Amino acid sequence: MNTSYFELTVTPSAHPELFTELINEIFLDPVEELNNSFILRAAEDDFEDITWAINAYAQALGEQMNEEITVEFRQEEKENVDWIKKYQDAVTPIAVGNFYIHPSWHEPQAGKKNILIDPALAFGSGHHPTTATCLKVIDTYVGKDTTVVDVGCGSGILSIASAMNGAKVDLCDTDEDSVSSSKSNFEKNGVSFVNIWQGSIGDAPQMYDVIIANIVADVLTFIANDIFSKLRDDGTVILSGILNKYEEKVIQSYRKFTIKERICEGDWITLVMTKKEINEQ
Repeated sequence: MNTSYFELTVTPSAHPELFTELINEIFLDPVEELNNSFILRAAEDDFEDITWAINAYAQALGEQMNEEITVEFRQEEKENVDWIKKYQDAVTPIAVGNFYIHPSWHEPQAGKKNILIDPALAFGSGHHPTTATCLKVIDTYVGKDTTVVDVGCGSGILSIASAMNGAKVDLCDTDEDSVSSSKSNFEKNGVSFVNIWQGSIGDAPQMYDVIIANIVADVLTFIANDIFSKLRDDGTVILSGILNKYEEKVIQSYRKFTIKERICEGDWITLVMTKKEINEQ
C-alpha cells in the first residue's frame, strides 16, 4: 500500500455548481465538494489532463456568460488515509419535503420516501437548490398514474421521486453515462420506469401530464417547442436550473406558456408553467 496519495483542490472563481457534472465525468473516483471547491484524490500524481479540461471548460463557460471565469488549482501530497471513508463521512443525507435522499452508507429514515443516490455518479444528489426545489414541486403536481417525462435526467432522482408518487415515468438524457446511472438508481430504489432513452424530449413516444426539465437555460430555450408539442393541453411543465440572470431569456422562449409558480432559491429560479389558452395566444 502506498504511504501517500495526491490531492487536487479545484476552485472556480464563479458558478462552481456548473462544474459539478464535468468533473464527475472526467474523474472516475469520488469527488468531494467543500466550500465551492472540488477535492480530487488519486494514488498517482497525474492531473494534467484533468486540469486542462477544467480550464478549457472555464474559458468556454466564461465566453458563454460574457464574464471572466478562472480556476485555482492546489495540489498536495498527503499521508495515506482511508480517504474513501473520509469522503463518505462528508456526504450527508438531506430531507426535502416528503423525500429523504441518502447515500448507500447511510440508513433510510422512517416515515419518509427514501431515495438512495450515491453522489459523484451523475448530477443530482438532492443538495443542489434546483434539485431540492423540483422535489418539492413534484410532491404538488405528480401523483398516482400521472404521466411524466424527466428531460436531462442525470442521476434519475426526479423521475425516481415521481415514480414513488405513483407516476408512469419516462426519462431521457443526451449523456450515455447518465442514462446508465439512472437505470441503476431505479433498480436500487425498487421502482420502475416505462421508457428511457439517450436523447431529448423530441424523441418522446407520447404526450405527458407533467414534463420536468432541470437543465441549463440555453438548453431550455432550445427545446421549448418540443416541450410544447409533448405537453398535454392541461399539463404542467417544471423548468429549473435557471440562473436568475437568464430567467427573462427562458420566459421569452416559453411565450406559449403561463407561469403558475415562480420559486427562487439564491441565484436559481424554478418555473412551473401551463399552456396558455388558445384565445390568449
